[in-house]
Amino acid sequence: MSERARATSGSPYEKTFGFARAVRVDDRIIVAGTGPVEPDGSTTTGGAAEQAARCCAIIVAAIEELGGSAADVVRTRMLLTDPADQDAVGEVHARFFGAARPAATMAGVAWLCRPEWRVEIEAEAVVRG
Repeated sequence: MSERARATSGSPYEKTFGFARAVRVDDRIIVAGTGPVEPDGSTTTGGAAEQAARCCAIIVAAIEELGGSAADVVRTRMLLTDPADQDAVGEVHARFFGAARPAATMAGVAWLCRPEWRVEIEAEAVVRG
């Protein structure tokens, strides 16, 4: 049986909603939908690009905590509340994951956990060797 390792980010939703930021089973790391939450629990200020950068930083930190890296990312999903933000979020995605060139989905949604969130991102990684 495979063992599970978990990473947390300190998001107030992890304990309240009962989930881990990321879970590793064997060579696979799955990162939950990640919103732009600062260490103090507040929302990242700024526009969609700043929020996306915070989401990506949290994702990469969780993957690294579980023994992987941004280069191991094979799939991402970007959820946006405003389609006008797609270029800004896409540029941030490329900055963090462009070298890995994961399969990616960008979709519009009606709402996210907090009304001020413009983006939420999730990822999957496969750790080599």
